[in-house]
Amino acid sequence: MAINNPYQQYKQNSINTATPAELTLMLYNGAIKFSLMAKMAMEEKNIEKTNEAILRAQAIVQELNMTLNMDYEISKEFRALYTFVLEKLLDANIQKKTSIIDDEVMPILEGMRDNWKLAIEEAKKPAGVQNVGSANAGV
Repeated sequence: MAINNPYQQYKQNSINTATPAELTLMLYNGAIKFSLMAKMAMEEKNIEKTNEAILRAQAIVQELNMTLNMDYEISKEFRALYTFVLEKLLDANIQKKTSIIDDEVMPILEGMRDNWKLAIEEAKKPAGVQNVGSANAGV
């Protein structure tokens, strides 16, 4: 199937050439995007769009959860966070409360995404190079 839209072609190429770490980052971004779309649909009182966006966010979080390598202890903590987010997305969908997305879902998804992004950046650095924070600036 040919993709005629240049943006869609770029997006497909980005996915096809991404590393597993970059794909995980894309999943986090997708979960955030659909959670925000659900919030906007709630504000517009659009029940159908709210449900659709939450279902898509849930599908992404479920994918992140299913792909965890449980050989690592931290995976248990990730699983607990993903389960919590899934439950809160369900609550938000049932109750139609944007506060659940703002106060409970987004901080977790954004925090995990930001930490994952930082881990990718750190992994790309040559061995022995450490990130010097702004706290050391001017020393």
